[in-house]
Amino acid sequence: MNDSTAAQPAPRPVLEVWCELQCPDCRTALADLHALRARYGDRLELRLRHFPLEKHAHAFAAAQAAEEAAVQGRGWPYAEAVLERIAELDADGERFLVRLAREMGLDAEEFDTALIDGRHTLAVDADQAEGKAIGVTGTPTYVIDGRRLDGGKSQDGLRERIEEIADRLLAAA
Repeated sequence: MNDSTAAQPAPRPVLEVWCELQCPDCRTALADLHALRARYGDRLELRLRHFPLEKHAHAFAAAQAAEEAAVQGRGWPYAEAVLERIAELDADGERFLVRLAREMGLDAEEFDTALIDGRHTLAVDADQAEGKAIGVTGTPTYVIDGRRLDGGKSQDGLRERIEEIADRLLAAA
């Protein structure tokens, strides 16, 4: 029997989160991301996109490390742990990134190797280039349903705006 004509589930809305893992504003935004996860569960996909800023010395390495964490199945938990501990990232850079991987039960040696060989550089570069192309200038910036919402200047009202758009998209599905 051919199931190709069977009804396919509607795709879930995607919230792209343009983030920099050494950014205090992105750390503040974690509360909104947790609230969105609590409200929508798996009905809303949160997609981490990297936008390391030159003013933060370890942001590019942190983005590469988050990509390695994603390969190992723990991308978001790792990114959030880095954001929660920005002071340690500021102080210890790549040593902290590898230490955090070990603390989280990830393959820390693979993190170390990935940071040395740069295997995730192209993915981070691609995110950054796409961000620039769509007008991202700072972090956090959110994109949902083609709308860019800049959280770098103020977080006020952003979660509510995201919820309005997500609710509309989910109702239409």
